[in-house]
Amino acid sequence: MEGGWPLMRGFLLCLPVSLLLQGRGDTFTINCSGFDQHGVDPAAFQAVFDRKAFRPVINYSIPTKVNISFALSAILGVDAQLQLLTSFLWLDMIWDNPFISWNPEECANINKLTLLAENLWLPDIFIMESMDVDQTPPGLTAYVSSGGQIHYSKPMRVTSICNLDIFYFPFDQQNCTFTFSSFLYTVDRMLLGMDKEVWEISNTSRNVIQTQGEWELLRINKATPKMSVGSNVYDQIIFYVAIRRRPSLYVINLLVPSGFLVAIDALSFYLPAESENRAPFKMTLLLGYNVFLLTMNDLLPASGTPLISVYFALCLSLMVVSLLEIIFITYLLHLATTQHPPIPQWLHSLLQHYTSPKKCCPTAPQKENKSPGLTPIHLPGLKEPVELVRKMPSPKEAELNGRPESTGAQQEPKAQKQHLLDLWIQFGHMMDSLLFHLYLLFLASSIITVIILWNT
Repeated sequence: MEGGWPLMRGFLLCLPVSLLLQGRGDTFTINCSGFDQHGVDPAAFQAVFDRKAFRPVINYSIPTKVNISFALSAILGVDAQLQLLTSFLWLDMIWDNPFISWNPEECANINKLTLLAENLWLPDIFIMESMDVDQTPPGLTAYVSSGGQIHYSKPMRVTSICNLDIFYFPFDQQNCTFTFSSFLYTVDRMLLGMDKEVWEISNTSRNVIQTQGEWELLRINKATPKMSVGSNVYDQIIFYVAIRRRPSLYVINLLVPSGFLVAIDALSFYLPAESENRAPFKMTLLLGYNVFLLTMNDLLPASGTPLISVYFALCLSLMVVSLLEIIFITYLLHLATTQHPPIPQWLHSLLQHYTSPKKCCPTAPQKENKSPGLTPIHLPGLKEPVELVRKMPSPKEAELNGRPESTGAQQEPKAQKQHLLDLWIQFGHMMDSLLFHLYLLFLASSIITVIILWNT
C-alpha cells in the first residue's frame, strides 16, 4: 500500500491535466450552434474576443507572420520647406489566428465572416517615417476565414519625412520611403512578409491613384533589411516610392513669360545705338520683369536654390548688363560729341577686325573730291594716315583764287570730328552685336535644357 500510493497520486494529478489539455484543444473549433440563417451568435466567438490582448499563438516560441501590402491612392502634397510628403494609403495586413476555425459544411456553408477589428488582436505595424498621429477611423471590420486567416484593411493619411531634392524644379523626381515595422515585437515574435509582389503594388497604386494634379507615381521598389536597436532585432520592409512633378503648370506660368521678356529685350538691339528710346524701353522691361518675379514668387519653392531660380537670376543679370551697356554707349556718344576723344589704337584695330571696312572706317565726304595738293597726316589713335589737311596757299594764291584761306581749315575739323563720332558709333554697334549673340546663346541653351529635362 505504501509503495502504491505515489503511483496513485501521480495518476490523479495527470488525469485533470489531460482533461484540461483536451478541453483546450476543443476550444480551437468554433461551435456551429451559433451559425444559422439569421446570422452568427456573438457568443460563439466570445472566447476569441477575450484573447485579443494576447498574440494569438499556440506556442509562444513560434513568431507570428504578418503579410502586408498597400495601395497608394493619392499624393496630397509635398512640402519642400518642411521636407514632408502627405499621401493616402490603403494598408492590408493578413495573419493567422489559430484560435479561430470552423467547419463550413457544418456551419451553414459559411466560409468567411466580418468581425469588428476592435474585438481582435491586431499587429502593431506602423510607418517609421510618419510624423503624424494615426487617424484610422473607428468601427473598421476584418475578414475572418474558416481556417483562421484574418484580412484587415485600413485607410491611412500619412504625413511622412522625405528627403526632397528640388534642384531640378520643376522637372524634379523625388524618392520617398515607407518603412513598415513593428513597434514591440522583435524577429523572434513577429516576421513581416509580402502579400503581393512589388510590381503588383506599383501597378495597383498607379491605377487607383486619384490625384491628377502636380505629382504622378513612377514606380515602387522594396528592400527587407533588419533593424537593430541595442540587442533587439526587428523585422521591417522598406518601400521606395518614386514620384515625379508634372512641369506643365510651371513651364506655362514661369518659363514661357520669362523667355518672352528676354526675347523682347534681345530684339531691342535692333534699335540704333544712338537712339534715345532704347534706355527707357529697357528700363520698362526690367521693371516689368521684376514685377513678374514678385507675382510668381508663390510658385517657387520656399527653401533651397532650384535651377529655375538660377535661370531667373541669369535673365535678370542679362537685362541689367544690357541696360548698363546702353548707359555706357550713351555716355560715350555724348563724350564723342562734346569733347571728341581719340579712339585708342587697340580699339581701332578691333573695329577693323570685327566690322566691315565701310562700317568701321567710313570715308569723309570731302575725301572723294580730294586734289593732289592733300597732305596725309595721322589722326590721333588711327593706324592709317588720313588725308584731311590741305597745303596752305599763300596770300597771293588766295587772292588769285578768289576764296579765303579759312574755308578749308573750317571743313577739316568738322570732317575729323564726324569721323571720330562714326567710329564711336561703330564701337557701340559692336558691343550691341556681342550682347545680342550672348542673348541668342542663352535663349538657345535654355530651350535645349528644358527639352532635355522634360524628356528625362
